[in-house]
Amino acid sequence: MKLQPPHCPSFSRPLAAALFCATFAAGLAAQTVHTGQTGQTVTITGRSSPALGVGGFGGQPLADTPLAAAVIGSEQMADLGLASPAALTRLDPAFSDAYNAEGYWSSFTARGFVLDNRSNFRRDGLPINAETALQLGNVDRVELLRGASGIQAGTSAPGGLVNLVVKRPTRTLRVARLEWQQDGTLRGALDWSERGESVGLRVNAGAARLDPRIRDARGRSAQLALATDLALGRDGKLEFEFERSHQRQPSAPGFSLLGSRVPDPETIDPRLNLNNQPWSLPVVFDNTTTSLRWQQRLAGLGEDWRLQLHGATQRLKTDDRIAFPFGCTDGADYYADRFCPDGRFDLYDFRSEGERRSTSALDAQLSGTLTTGAWRHELTAGVLGTRVHDRFGPQAFNFAGQGRIDGSLVTPAAPDLFEGNPPRRERSTEAYLRDAVTLGPATSLWLGLRHTRLERGYAQSFTTPWIALGQRVGGGVLVYASWGQGVESERVPERPRYANAGEALPALKSRQWEIGAKHGGEALEWSVAAFDIRRPRAADIGACDVDASCLRRIDGAQRHRGLEGAIAAQLGPWSLQAGGMLLRARREGASESALNGREPENVPRLSLKLLVGHDLAFVPGLNVSLAAIHEGSRQVLPDNSVQLPGWTRLDLAARWTRGDATWRLGVDNLLDERAWRESPYQFGHAYLFPLAPRTLRASLALGF
Repeated sequence: MKLQPPHCPSFSRPLAAALFCATFAAGLAAQTVHTGQTGQTVTITGRSSPALGVGGFGGQPLADTPLAAAVIGSEQMADLGLASPAALTRLDPAFSDAYNAEGYWSSFTARGFVLDNRSNFRRDGLPINAETALQLGNVDRVELLRGASGIQAGTSAPGGLVNLVVKRPTRTLRVARLEWQQDGTLRGALDWSERGESVGLRVNAGAARLDPRIRDARGRSAQLALATDLALGRDGKLEFEFERSHQRQPSAPGFSLLGSRVPDPETIDPRLNLNNQPWSLPVVFDNTTTSLRWQQRLAGLGEDWRLQLHGATQRLKTDDRIAFPFGCTDGADYYADRFCPDGRFDLYDFRSEGERRSTSALDAQLSGTLTTGAWRHELTAGVLGTRVHDRFGPQAFNFAGQGRIDGSLVTPAAPDLFEGNPPRRERSTEAYLRDAVTLGPATSLWLGLRHTRLERGYAQSFTTPWIALGQRVGGGVLVYASWGQGVESERVPERPRYANAGEALPALKSRQWEIGAKHGGEALEWSVAAFDIRRPRAADIGACDVDASCLRRIDGAQRHRGLEGAIAAQLGPWSLQAGGMLLRARREGASESALNGREPENVPRLSLKLLVGHDLAFVPGLNVSLAAIHEGSRQVLPDNSVQLPGWTRLDLAARWTRGDATWRLGVDNLLDERAWRESPYQFGHAYLFPLAPRTLRASLALGF
């Protein structure tokens, strides 16, 4: 696809056209807004930004690295009322929803690819399992990395990585927060920190009564996190942190097609929860994470040479239960992947009790600089070892009767349990080397190489390279081109229908080209990037309806080509942050020729995010902001026979700081827009999730 300079298109909604033109008329992009509040970090990509911990070149500011990324700070998350990672899709146009259900874990797409919750999430740079309710009370910032991730991860889906950076001890800090959200959610939190000469301590604690706009989803959550550090002389540092969290809440499944048509969102109550049976049980998430990091400056090698040992363990326990709508097989009607035309659906009693997931990681890393002739090298070398052990208790997935899209039918429970899935064990060892080479005053070369040895009941080894070249041009603009690989590994499920059950598929190596430019400044920051990602695709071939009738193998690829851009500016009391992504995603090379040229499901062709803020001079300390989000049309089914139209949503917020108190007030979905927010095709079934209705929220943060 040849990417042409964008022009103002004709949208059915004028606001979408205005957003598109505002974003791309500047031809620029960035991820920063200065709020005028000390310590209020927002989405950042510039010289004033912190180094991206998950980017691979920790000493380099984002404006100086050939990577597309964003950093979302805790204060901006508070301004927008973000309580879970799922809400981060409101801020970055490259990230969208991928079955983001109330009461369940968060799932994303990045550049159109669904991220793997078992391999695309990091915590302070170490791998974690995100098949749980990740809470943000002790998160200082979230780093969103866009693009192929072979430089940062041994195995992961292409599109991007999500890295949670936890809060560390700082100067004396005591902040209590109280937040209310319609209908009756109430959260309380404490952030306390103290630092002495050689030791620091930070405690984050919180609890919530969950009563969201969606009905039959009341629950509760709690979190306790502790972080401490100890200076070991002038050259060493030891950091420890611990987190324990709990969430208990019924989840809300998606709606679906009614036969061949998309139900009118105006006729569907977005507050309706189809998981509303008398026997419906909550999903319970318990999460315990502990990490220890030792850093030591090696004065004998040079002033900036450092050794780091960083280890972490994560223990998850989950009880996953839901009254689950899935297809319609009553009488003459048979719809395996959608609801019946009259709104009926089959309802299953799903229970998976006592799931336990364990992830342990240890990273040993050496970094520093050296000079060879006229070239300066910033080197990082290390080894990362990861161990995964997942165990599953008894399960149920039993037909319980029929439900209806208005939620009016009651069915009996069907709780009979059977043996769960077999345990999953994984062991990986990754050796990596990265080098940021300064070739001259304006030219830099970045090189990365990661070799992975993977054992998952089968063994595979692969190497993923990454290379980029950057050139500074007039005005401090960095122009760069990069190429890299990522890899996924898959084994055919042990199910009777597969003739090759248990076979390990060849490693699925994706590759990405990216060309971009970026600039960071105090008042204006921008970046723009064009990318091309090709990912091999595993598919089921054959009838797959009786034993041994199905083969799973690599069958063609998915290719995503797109243009990203954003701009951020501070103009006196006004601040602007805008971003957008145009995406062309297609299947190619499939054995079934009818699939070639088809778009993947639930991938918007256009995504736009806009945030405008203003400091009101006549009320000192008061900032008002308007956020607008537009996501374009997307496919619902693999054959592309049904599409969802695009939608636009407005959010209004205000923040007033007076002394040690910060008041926040917001209205999400200001105009109470009714639309289908996303259309994930999951478990062989098409689901539809509505936009949340208009929601009021208010909070108070008080320093003491």
